[in-house]
Amino acid sequence: MVDEALDLSPTLLHLPEGTRARIVQIDGGRNLARRLLSLGLRIGSEIHIVQQRKKGVVIANNDNRVALGYGVADKLFMLPLDQT
Repeated sequence: MVDEALDLSPTLLHLPEGTRARIVQIDGGRNLARRLLSLGLRIGSEIHIVQQRKKGVVIANNDNRVALGYGVADKLFMLPLDQT
């Protein structure tokens, strides 16, 4: 069964620089979830997109900056947050 949130939520690759967003779904297995957890990223984490690159994206989570490759970034479904 496919989660309806996946149909509506963009992946990390599809959000522009400067966007703040929350991770709502990780489309990967346990190993990917563990790797992301070791970087401080989990479902519900709020991130800021610092830089979009050809082969990935640089994000900020709290005081940490993390570079994620294209394959990983394309498996993270995001909820863009309103900027006020």
